[in-house]
Amino acid sequence: MLQVSATSTSHCLTLSHCFNSISILYFITMGCLRLFNALRRCKQLNDSESSPLARCLGLLDLTALGVGSTLGLGVYVLAGAVAKTVAGPAVTLSFLVAAIASAFAGLCYAEFASRVPKAGSAYVYSYVSVGEFIAFTIGWNLILEYVIGTASVAKGMANYIDSLCNNTMANTMREIAPINVSFLADYPDFFAFALVFLITILLGVGVKESTKLNNVFTALNMATVIIVVIAGAVKSNPANWRIKLEDIPPEYQSSAGEGGFMPWGIAGVMAGAAKCFFGFVGFDCVATTGEEAKNPKRDIPLSIVLSLVIIFVSYFSIATVLTMMWPYYLQDADAPFPHVFTEAGMPVIKWIVTVGAIFALCTSLLGAMFPLPRVLYAMGTDGVLFRPLSAINKKTRTPLLATFFSGLLSAIMAAIFNLNQLIDMMSIGTLLAYTIVATSVLILRYEEEQTPALHGSKPVPETPYSVARQSFNLLRLKEPTQLSATIAKITICVFFVLALATCALVRWAGAEEGAGGAAALGVLGAALLLLLLVLYRQPTRDVTHLSFTVPLVPLVPYLSVCMNVYLMVQLDYQTWVRFIIWLAIGYLIYFQYGLRNSSLNETTDPPVIANGKADNKNHITTKF
Repeated sequence: MLQVSATSTSHCLTLSHCFNSISILYFITMGCLRLFNALRRCKQLNDSESSPLARCLGLLDLTALGVGSTLGLGVYVLAGAVAKTVAGPAVTLSFLVAAIASAFAGLCYAEFASRVPKAGSAYVYSYVSVGEFIAFTIGWNLILEYVIGTASVAKGMANYIDSLCNNTMANTMREIAPINVSFLADYPDFFAFALVFLITILLGVGVKESTKLNNVFTALNMATVIIVVIAGAVKSNPANWRIKLEDIPPEYQSSAGEGGFMPWGIAGVMAGAAKCFFGFVGFDCVATTGEEAKNPKRDIPLSIVLSLVIIFVSYFSIATVLTMMWPYYLQDADAPFPHVFTEAGMPVIKWIVTVGAIFALCTSLLGAMFPLPRVLYAMGTDGVLFRPLSAINKKTRTPLLATFFSGLLSAIMAAIFNLNQLIDMMSIGTLLAYTIVATSVLILRYEEEQTPALHGSKPVPETPYSVARQSFNLLRLKEPTQLSATIAKITICVFFVLALATCALVRWAGAEEGAGGAAALGVLGAALLLLLLVLYRQPTRDVTHLSFTVPLVPLVPYLSVCMNVYLMVQLDYQTWVRFIIWLAIGYLIYFQYGLRNSSLNETTDPPVIANGKADNKNHITTKF
């Protein structure tokens, strides 16, 4: 009896352990499912919902905001710096490549602006289309973009003004308070810190007032650009694009590449494009004004396109006259135009350019700072960031706390980092944001139409044969279905991985691997073309109701992703390390705060269907 009892007890313990293990596994599985559902939950927008922000911006205001926020540091500083050390006279081609990448991204932003006329830019776009986790990721990257954009313009402006004063401030601060840390600036830049706080106060006063000032400064900026191009064309010498290496003085040969139009070859042009891309960052600030534009569905897409056209023409013209007026290896990286016009014997133009550049950098600083409080406001309203950031001041109708926090963070970054570090960190966050926006456009175009399910209908089970046929739409579907949408999403995911692998191979192993590298690139290129064909064959949603749509879908978003990923892999590993640290901080905030405090935190499980009727007794509402 004792033996039987012991055996029985052993069986009971075994069964108990199995039951406990199954229970633990069940709870882990359900927890993972709830977490996955929470990460991919999407926001539903209500067009009739009123906004506490003031609707006071027209088409001219939005275009001036886009041009002013973008056409600043790139014109007066970036062109000379890239020409001197990275691309030479081929900096013009670098601007062209960066402009094409920005144009593709701009078209995707324009379509989303016509879909989602809300404050928050790409953050809101991705929240509506691909889910909360991706939305937080892109919102966190936008914060990085705009914080560093503001800091870099302030730093560039401080360097520009200081260079006109023989670098007195820099030399004094290096002696008084040097910073001996490799990844920080040489000294604390309190002048840049003060510039950011002046703009913060201006933005806190009100949108309408700051926009009027922005319009005036942008007009002065455009007038300065026109004067520079005309005066520079008079002194231009095409021979400066054909300087041979043996004609360069010996003391400059070691840092002048191979001479000619492309001293550092195609690699230099593409590396320059990654840096020149910074010059186009800012047009997307127009997309953050969805709740302050008078007619957002029409004016925002149109102003984005107009801004990009004006910006590219200005950059290309400026880079052309700069490199034709003076040899690329003799350029001044901090203040190229005052230096060039001094050497060309045109002191009057030098001071016109100097004053115009200061106004332009003020405008660029205002435009770079403008969107950051709007992104913080949108994320705070949704609860994925701290909710006090969404507080709106009743008198100014602006998010004052978010504006002050933005100014403080940007001012600190401007004070402790140097310009090149800021530019690279900004570029990687922006490129990832552009990539996600282009991907979201693809996802939405191939999404299944949200139509009520027929009573009692069941989805037809798919077979490998039907999936293979639908991959090239041999089923001849005219409208998206669950099958075609699933095929499109899987294709987009595979495409992103292959694009990253291809760009990495081109960047690090293309020239060194010989025939093996060329064969691998050929295989990857063929795979990318095949995926493009699969996407092209899938049916798309009707978008005729939108005021603006991306042309040539899927080609334009497809190329946008490829170019953005390629420019990302051009950046150095230190930039990636800083970027990963920034992401880690953001994900810590999201999983500790945002996941639980999100406005979409309450999730509803679907009712159990019994005998064709919904059993509301089993309808469970859970909170993550």
